[in-house]
Amino acid sequence: MRRKHLVGVVVVIFLTWNVLMYYMLVSRNPGKVGAVSVQDQLRNLQGDIQRQLSHNSDLLQQLRKFREQKQSEKLDKEIRRTPGPIDTNSVVLPILLIACDRTTVSRSLDLLLKYNPNKKRFPIIVSQDCGHKPTADVIQRYVSEHGIQHIKHPNITDIKLPWPQRKFQGYYKLSRHYKWALNQVFHTFNYSAVIIVEDDLDVSPDFYEYFSATFPVLHQDPSLWCVSAWNDNGKVGMVSDEADLLYRTDFFPGLGWMLEKSTWLEIGPKWPDAFWDDWMRHPDQRKGRACIRPEICRTSTFGKKGVSKGLFFEKHLKFIKLNDKFVPFTKKDLTYLQKDKYDEYISIIVWKLSG
Repeated sequence: MRRKHLVGVVVVIFLTWNVLMYYMLVSRNPGKVGAVSVQDQLRNLQGDIQRQLSHNSDLLQQLRKFREQKQSEKLDKEIRRTPGPIDTNSVVLPILLIACDRTTVSRSLDLLLKYNPNKKRFPIIVSQDCGHKPTADVIQRYVSEHGIQHIKHPNITDIKLPWPQRKFQGYYKLSRHYKWALNQVFHTFNYSAVIIVEDDLDVSPDFYEYFSATFPVLHQDPSLWCVSAWNDNGKVGMVSDEADLLYRTDFFPGLGWMLEKSTWLEIGPKWPDAFWDDWMRHPDQRKGRACIRPEICRTSTFGKKGVSKGLFFEKHLKFIKLNDKFVPFTKKDLTYLQKDKYDEYISIIVWKLSG
């Protein structure tokens, strides 16, 4: 009797469960009672799962950005509490080379090593994105033979973008890589300044001399926020032959540039998701400050193919003149580049040219 009673209870529970499940399925599609096939139910379920996975992915990306921002803010506060004096004539100026999937990074590294006057003052750090093994193997050879440092961006996943922005995926990844690499330089390695190049740049014989001499000017003048090795108008036939000419510019040149930690503490937390170089040129970031740049470029690019798909290379970039003379900038007086002296200096030059 007890056994029959138990079986009866189980049957009632089973039937009740089925009735409830049927009611739930039908209630999700009112007006279609009995019209929902198993296949339709499975499709609906699959759609729900895909939407949930997409939602989870968005949440994960937001959490990752939130965590990075909080870590950056925490490190910034610690650094601001313990400021230290800087010897501008001997401060370590690491070279941060941004790399991805160009095995020709060896060309850039060869020149950076050839002209490096002091490996302790100018250590070379290669930060690689993309996870491209052939390029990683090339870089590792330089680690073994020359003692450079090779760091790898831990997040090489695609960035979820709306349809119109998907064609700019490369620009988003590049900006993400820049932020991570600069955080490594300033927060993990705790350097005071950095010189940034990319894996498609040649450098001039006086590349290091130029940045050594201009760093004290950058550090002492709050109206400056970067030093660049690049002149956007530095084509052959458009520049003077005077290799020692330097100027201040309101336009951020990039393509081989130096900034201090204090500047990164300001712009790092609000670093853009993409098109970081255009963002740097916006008045909200520049805040009336200038960069130092040369008359004749101290870098030139051989990267015809890259994130920009070779845009402007054939018509512009390949005609840029790279300086081939060594200028002893550290033996020159560059105080004329300071704001309080420069306006008078440039006015005299313009007056002479106009006369």
